[in-house]
Amino acid sequence: MDLDVYVTAHRAEWERLDQLLRRGGRLTGAEADELVALYQRTATHLSLIRSSAPDPLLAARLTQLVARARATVTGTRRSSWRDAAGFLTAGFPAAVYRSRHWWIPTAVLSTLVAVLIGWWIGGHPEVQSAIGAPADLREMTRPGGEYETYYSSHPAASFAAQVWTNNAWAAALCLVLGAFLCVPVLWILFLNMLNLGVGIGLMASAGRLDVFLGLILPHGLLELTAVFVAAGTGLRLGWTVVDPGPTTRRTALARQGRSAVGMAIGLALVLFVSGLIEGFVTPSGLPTWARIGIGVAAELAFLVYVYVLGGRAARAGDTGDVEESDRSAELPFAA
Repeated sequence: MDLDVYVTAHRAEWERLDQLLRRGGRLTGAEADELVALYQRTATHLSLIRSSAPDPLLAARLTQLVARARATVTGTRRSSWRDAAGFLTAGFPAAVYRSRHWWIPTAVLSTLVAVLIGWWIGGHPEVQSAIGAPADLREMTRPGGEYETYYSSHPAASFAAQVWTNNAWAAALCLVLGAFLCVPVLWILFLNMLNLGVGIGLMASAGRLDVFLGLILPHGLLELTAVFVAAGTGLRLGWTVVDPGPTTRRTALARQGRSAVGMAIGLALVLFVSGLIEGFVTPSGLPTWARIGIGVAAELAFLVYVYVLGGRAARAGDTGDVEESDRSAELPFAA
C-alpha cells in the first residue's frame, strides 16, 4: 500500500471527524450519523495502516482520533452496585474456574514440595542444625513456644489486618509478575512452600506435628488456595507471552491482564476472610477439631462458589474480563 496516496485519499475524512468531535454535543441528527460512520471508517483505516504500512506517528494520531470518537459514540458508563454484584457472582468465580487447569496442578505440586521439604528437614538433624542452634529450635517448637504464641502475640484485629495485607501483597505480586516469563512467580511460590516445609519439619522432629497442623489448617486451607490461584494465574499470564494463541501477543496479554486485575480484587476479599480466621479463630480457645472444621468449611464454601457459580458463568461465556463496552477496541490484524 502506498501510504502517501492512502493518506491523501482519506485525510479529509479524518479532519471532518476531528471537526465533529470538537463540537461536542452540539450536533444535528445528520451530523451524529455522519460522526458514527466516520468513526467506523477511521477505525478500519487505522487497522489497515497498522497491518500493511505501519507508520508510528500516523498510527498514534489515528489511535487518538478513534479513541475520542469511540468515547463520544459510546459515552461513559458509571459503575454501579449491579457491576459489583455481577463481578462477585459471575466474573470473578468464572475467571478462577477457567484458570483451574493452571492453579490445581500448581497447588498439588507446591504441596508436594512443602511435604518433601518437611520430610527432609524432619529426618535429618544436620539440616536442622543448619537452620538454627538446637536451643533456639527447642524454644520455637516447645509447648508455648514461638510457633504456638505467634498467632496470639498481637491483638486479633491488628493481626488479621497485617496478615491480610501481607498475603494480598504476595498474591498481587504473583499476578503481576507472571508476565516476566513466570520466573518471579515460581520464586515467590517456592519461598512460601519453603517456610511451610520448615515448620512441618521442625515440629515433626519435636513430635508436635499435630499441634502445628491444628494451627495451620484453620486459616491455611483457604489462604494457600488463594495463593495457588494467584500463582496459577500468574503462570498463565507468563505463558501467554510465550504462546499468545491465535491473536496478537498484545491482544492476548491485554485480555489476560484485565482478568488478572479482576482476580487480584477477588482474591483480596478471599484473603480477607482467611485473615479473619487467622486472627480470631486460629488463636482462639476452641477445640482443635472445631478450629479445623471452620477452616474446612471456608475452603469447601470457596470451592463450591468457584465450581457452581463460576462453572455456570464460564459455560455461559463469562471470562472474567471487563464488559465489551469498557474494553479498548480490538482492531483486525494481518494473519
